[in-house]
Amino acid sequence: MTTETSPLILWFRRDLRLDDHPMLAEAAKTGRPLIPVFIADRSVTGIGAAARWRMGEAVESFGKRLADKGSRLVLRKGAALPVLLELLEQTGAGGVWWTRLYDPFSRERDTEIKDVLKQKGFEARSFAGHTLIEPWEISTQAGDPYKVYTPYFKSLDAMGVPKPCDPPKRLAAPSEWPGSEDLSAWKLGAGMLRGAPILARHAVVGEEAAQKRLKRFLDGVVVDYREDRDFPGKDAVSGLSENLTYGEIGPRRIWHEAMPHTGKGGVHFRKELAWRDFAHHLMFHFPDIAEENWRREWDDFTWREDSEDAERWRRAMTGEPFVDAGLREMFVTGTMHNRVRMVVASYLTKHLTTHWKIGLDWFADCLTDWDPASNAMGWQWVAGSGPDAAPYFRVFNPETQADKFDKSEVYRKTFIAELSRNPGEKALAYFEAVPLSWGLDPKQRYPDRMIALDKGRENALSAYERLKKG
Repeated sequence: MTTETSPLILWFRRDLRLDDHPMLAEAAKTGRPLIPVFIADRSVTGIGAAARWRMGEAVESFGKRLADKGSRLVLRKGAALPVLLELLEQTGAGGVWWTRLYDPFSRERDTEIKDVLKQKGFEARSFAGHTLIEPWEISTQAGDPYKVYTPYFKSLDAMGVPKPCDPPKRLAAPSEWPGSEDLSAWKLGAGMLRGAPILARHAVVGEEAAQKRLKRFLDGVVVDYREDRDFPGKDAVSGLSENLTYGEIGPRRIWHEAMPHTGKGGVHFRKELAWRDFAHHLMFHFPDIAEENWRREWDDFTWREDSEDAERWRRAMTGEPFVDAGLREMFVTGTMHNRVRMVVASYLTKHLTTHWKIGLDWFADCLTDWDPASNAMGWQWVAGSGPDAAPYFRVFNPETQADKFDKSEVYRKTFIAELSRNPGEKALAYFEAVPLSWGLDPKQRYPDRMIALDKGRENALSAYERLKKG
């Protein structure tokens, strides 16, 4: 049981870093032997193919990071509670510490684990670190959760974000390490089939790489971030969503490193970081957001379910170059430019009047920067059914969006081979990555439009009018 000298099990999940890590910093101060553990439970094995592959890369990188500190990462697979109880028995550890997560599965699992461990006399502690502030630390003047982003950001900015903590200088090791499983045996990348080598060309993995990414962004790109961030053909964004997803960099570190950049670019960058926090704030207070319409009146909307049209959308063969470029970018790189995400989502939910969950599930399977809260809020925001939603009559026109944000066609030609005489590596990589069963060939003719854009808009607005009339 717990003593001042008994080892501590540090259960890592989406916090695979040493810097800006409240749980790890506090544990290192105790001087007790520390046993870092990563468990492949359903929260790992049950996520989408691209995110699962990328998680494996993150775990491998973090294991090396710990080894450089004279520690190691113990790997176990199975339901978290029995795995932790077994480790406690094997190591004589006095407790388990972890960083909090806010999705419904993690909260239910962690609550049960904390209750069981305490009943058995073990120490069980959870820490902040996944977000800028805890979801319950911020509320309206009436004491309610925020439902609109702008006042949320103003309140967050006014109250201030806790400063990040430095990485520990030393991690005390136990006298004997418990056994560890082989990461490769987990086959976390199996669901990617032939797509994994393609994603590997674009993934920026690990804590050191994430810190370099932040430095490069703040040393130059951030100045024009507000003006350039909507142009997918420009090198204008940080790319840190991928690293935040696995906790390879801490959000508080990013926030405070960006604070000296007081121009429009730096302020807007912090607003985007706070948007991620807002998503987790909503998921904590409204846990059904990933499964149900946040605005319940949308339960009566006449969404189309899965169809041949949705399949053409998934395969990036809609005949709308801006839409298809985004979907192909996601399949090749594991990410998608934020402006394009909105257009891609609007096209599915509005021009094709297809349920937002169809898109949410596809993004969850294909994104390496998949985040359950951000994905859910983003899809519902665009669809019109969510908090702080874009009004349903705001239908993103892929053609005018492309003319405005990709006038030179750099982005579209980067990812659509059929539009170029000599397509580049990224455009051709799409055909290397997709399932052979799709039968796609870069030499084939680019498809015609699925639906006239004015007709799609008309259909969407007509459906919305029917909803309003009840």
